[in-house]
Amino acid sequence: MSDETTAPPAPEGQQPVAQPTMVVDAQYVKDLSFENPNAPSSLKQQSGAPNIEVGINTSAVQLEGSTFEVTLTVRAEGTSEDTSLFLVETTYAGIFTLGEVPEEYVAPMLYVEAPRQLFPFARAIVAECVRDGGFPPLLIHPVDFMELFQRRAAQQAETNTDQPDALESSGAAAPNGGGEQKFEFEL
Repeated sequence: MSDETTAPPAPEGQQPVAQPTMVVDAQYVKDLSFENPNAPSSLKQQSGAPNIEVGINTSAVQLEGSTFEVTLTVRAEGTSEDTSLFLVETTYAGIFTLGEVPEEYVAPMLYVEAPRQLFPFARAIVAECVRDGGFPPLLIHPVDFMELFQRRAAQQAETNTDQPDALESSGAAAPNGGGEQKFEFEL
């Protein structure tokens, strides 16, 4: 029995369609910060449940050819009433090389699939930092990057209809994934 999978045969007279591929060349912590500004008093039992705000930002930069650096920034802030408990922010990045990918699949691969692969590692880093800061680990729920990508694309399309030159003036990535483009999401 073989672990290899083969593509279904192409209809007669047609070329077989290559499956889009993406290779993770490297992944790493690019930036990490944890603040516990009111310790040790913030570590005492709080009167109510803390308020936790989580924000996620993704960006992609073309390094050369079909190689991109994709960054996933996760920022979480915990407060109780008017007191800041903690602030953690990590930028976790990966170097991804795209194979033979049709033009229309480049952006979804960079802003959906790549962050989906990076997220479990960034999530674990945030949980460990918060735990090491004296609080229970912050377990961030899984993120649907496709839904966030679609929502951001719809917002961008709406902005582009209001301002026809918005794509050029915003510094957003070209459809082929060149340049830098950032998507921010509040959870």
